[in-house]
Amino acid sequence: MRALAAFAMSGRSQAALVAAGSAVLSLILPLVAVISSAVVALATLRQGAWEGLGVVGLAAIGSGGLAWLTLGAPLAGLGFLTVLWLPVWGLALVLRRTGRLALAVQTAALAGLLVLVGLHLAMDDPAVYWAGILEPLRASVVEGGVVGEAQSKDLIAALSKWMTGAFAGSLYVQFLLGLFLGRWWQGLLYNPGGFGAEFRSLRLSSLLGYAALGVGALRLGWPDAIWGYELLVLLVPLLFLQGMAVAHGVRQSLGVGVGWLVALYLLLVVAMPYSELLVAGVGLLDLWLDLRHRAERRAEGRSKPNH
Repeated sequence: MRALAAFAMSGRSQAALVAAGSAVLSLILPLVAVISSAVVALATLRQGAWEGLGVVGLAAIGSGGLAWLTLGAPLAGLGFLTVLWLPVWGLALVLRRTGRLALAVQTAALAGLLVLVGLHLAMDDPAVYWAGILEPLRASVVEGGVVGEAQSKDLIAALSKWMTGAFAGSLYVQFLLGLFLGRWWQGLLYNPGGFGAEFRSLRLSSLLGYAALGVGALRLGWPDAIWGYELLVLLVPLLFLQGMAVAHGVRQSLGVGVGWLVALYLLLVVAMPYSELLVAGVGLLDLWLDLRHRAERRAEGRSKPNH
């Protein structure tokens, strides 16, 4: 990863090459998209807005050419421009100019909210659109004998109602992953340990906690209101990030071995989604209890000599 980041930072053309190549590759391996957006974030964070835009422009041209030659899709560059690069460029610019990771994270969530509202405004019934997208999946599982015809229709009907919120939430989380990877690369090359310290101190606005409690209460009162679920889908990733920052910060303050974090990450994988909700709950509590500060005070108390 360090070698790739160093190569991308050796010049605008090199950065554009990595961004364009990984973007086209993401059409086959979707997770590679994060590397593409991270290159844009790194160039913007390190060298400023215009250099970041220069990389975006060259990458759009290059990816369009590559996609045309390999996949016959010359308009792919425009899609990468709007979905991968420009949003992350904007977030990197916010972070570069303010130095506040929390503000960049909350700006990403606001972008997700705008996407959610835009989808509802653009379509009379987004669930109908998603049902059409999911229809081939329904047909394949019925043909495979996984579920029956009636059950599959009920399942797709339920999923289609949730997909709008899930899409908006996953989109802004993708933006954040690109930003975080770019920031980590920046620390790796120019400020070792910088991103770790920045992430451990991540503190979001307590207003998000009140919003989460309010939406949760409304969900209990109106369980059939799908917008309540959609808003929770946008809020939970923010609280999860806060909870992970707490976990890393408390481990640092108490001097606990790295094995504790390894166990946490394994739990996140084997017990999803319940473990993620638990971490989000910790993040929610931290908005008011400041668990990291409490851990620091406890560590200071241990280090003081007894008289």
